[in-house]
Amino acid sequence: MQINKYIEHTNLKNTATLKDIESLCNEAIKYDFAAVCVYPYYVALAKALLKDTNIEVCTVVGFPSGMSTREAKVYEAIDAVEKGADMIDMVVNVAAIKNKDYEYIKDEIEEIRDAIDGKVLKVIIETNLLTDREIVKMTNICNECYVNYIKTCTGFTGGVNIEHVDIINKHKNDLVEIKASGGVKTKEDLIAMIDAGATRIGTSHGVEIMNDSKECK
Repeated sequence: MQINKYIEHTNLKNTATLKDIESLCNEAIKYDFAAVCVYPYYVALAKALLKDTNIEVCTVVGFPSGMSTREAKVYEAIDAVEKGADMIDMVVNVAAIKNKDYEYIKDEIEEIRDAIDGKVLKVIIETNLLTDREIVKMTNICNECYVNYIKTCTGFTGGVNIEHVDIINKHKNDLVEIKASGGVKTKEDLIAMIDAGATRIGTSHGVEIMNDSKECK
């Protein structure tokens, strides 16, 4: 198993400096990670640093609360793609889920999906804030909206729960993949998420995971 290709090497600290992002990208190149994940502010820099590689640049929209308006999220997503983002991780509006305003949620996801010119869309559903029934409902909505990935959480609401990954995996269709993120710090954590159905792992501990792996390059 090439565990490096599951990893989206992440730095979403609001104190991250230029040097931090340069280090993140250099580490991604060294270990041949699938992607880096950075704030929109650093998308253009990351794209430039990774220009001669196959490593993708992921960024976040409506992060971390998801409470921006739909129009603001759409603009943010378009702007990120124009600056070089290959993948958009959008945070769903959890309040709308609690209000059972499912049409709003679907419209938001579909507007962002249609605005990003075929780039990969991952929908962060904040599993730690949802009931199991709500996780199933959001999985079904993501199925209907033809998104690329369902992402578990931002990490701001706690670490990923393997039981939540399992619920998503049991209810998603064959086209949707799972990105697990939040608190994946070791090789054992990563393998457990993959075994539960995740095909991407968002983590700021990619280097430590690789150094703990016999597959370290």
